[in-house]
Amino acid sequence: MAFSSGNSGGPMSEINVTPLVDVMLVLLIIFMITAPMLSHKIKIDLPQPSNVPITETPPEPIRLQIRQDGSLYWNDTPVDELSLKAQIAVVAQQANQPELQIDADDAAQYEVVARVLSDAKGQGLTKIGFVNSN
Repeated sequence: MAFSSGNSGGPMSEINVTPLVDVMLVLLIIFMITAPMLSHKIKIDLPQPSNVPITETPPEPIRLQIRQDGSLYWNDTPVDELSLKAQIAVVAQQANQPELQIDADDAAQYEVVARVLSDAKGQGLTKIGFVNSN
């Protein structure tokens, strides 16, 4: 196996990487200088913890079941949509609102669940959660 010394006068197959390294170093310096200028600080007002202990116990949550056939149960008592709206309005007027825990069956129609959520939000209920009874 013979090695050539490169003086044969043919085309040179080696790449000169010095200019490539120079360009990469210049780009690295440019990015190092401009990167801190591109970061923007966003001021966020986070809630501060209070030292006052909470002595009031939260009210018992309300469990609303939506079954597969679209029937509604308010704490295991069957209700229709009109009485559901009335009960949500009464609960929403309370100063310490209980949480409305919605337990929708997997096969329940989305339209029924969406209507219940819309009614609860429209009446001013702020504590709404979903539970799974499986």
